[in-house]
Amino acid sequence: MSNPTPRPLAVALCQHACSDDAEANLGRSEAMVREAAAGGARLVVLQELHRTRYFCQVEETDFFDLAEAIPGPTSERLAALAGELGVVLVSSLFERRAAGLYHNTAVVYDADGSVAGRYRKMHIPDDPGFYEKFYFTPGDLGFTPIDTAVGRLGVLVCWDQWFPEAARLMAMAGAEVLIYPTAIGWDPRDDSAERGRQRDAWVTIQRAHAVANGVPVLVCNRVGHEPDPSGSSDGIAFWGNSFVAGPQGEILAEAGVKETLVQAEIDLARSERVRRIWPYLRDRRIDAYGDLTRRYRD
Repeated sequence: MSNPTPRPLAVALCQHACSDDAEANLGRSEAMVREAAAGGARLVVLQELHRTRYFCQVEETDFFDLAEAIPGPTSERLAALAGELGVVLVSSLFERRAAGLYHNTAVVYDADGSVAGRYRKMHIPDDPGFYEKFYFTPGDLGFTPIDTAVGRLGVLVCWDQWFPEAARLMAMAGAEVLIYPTAIGWDPRDDSAERGRQRDAWVTIQRAHAVANGVPVLVCNRVGHEPDPSGSSDGIAFWGNSFVAGPQGEILAEAGVKETLVQAEIDLARSERVRRIWPYLRDRRIDAYGDLTRRYRD
């Protein structure tokens, strides 16, 4: 049997800093999407909550005013941009579903400007500086890939990236690529060794998702220091390091800590070739995994 016909796909990740000016942030995202499309990208990914600063450093009810309905002004603007440029665009928005009910939601716009689908963040952190449980209701759409003009996308969001179960379920449902809009960084008080350990762990686990599932992984993180609105901490230094990995975990493109557009080409057909030599899905012992639905085995 011959190898599958290559399916090359040009992708881009928009890594940038965010200010208190939501309009300026959205304008920066738009400019980078246009630059990506001009460079040939057909799939463009924006970072988590790219319209605003990362407001979850504190618990403040006024920040719920930043949320929008979907469809709403920002989603409609991004849908029009995707349609104008003929790209598939992955965005990340603070969704107001109803009074008192909010989600951290990724919206995927197809190349014709339609909404291909959405994913509501499933794993919600509650850690110092990342008080997301105050703002976001856990997602209720499951781990369902989104079909687009460029393929079937398994879109997850930030904290989801630490959970192999999420990546596996997306792959089991036919996701051809895993995509993680992200907002993660260091406590500025961390020393260089601790910073290195945290960043390396973050890269390693996501490369492992590529390896374990035989699919490319796209990760888009923000950069820049964002102060704690309450002034009670030193804020967060977002570490950037957005990257594209192939289905064996190989790094195809990566960024540093500066604002930049990360561009790469992935071959969606290569997953078939990799899975033929590393057939993990074939060899899974699904008859013995029942305890995975338990919190812990005492």
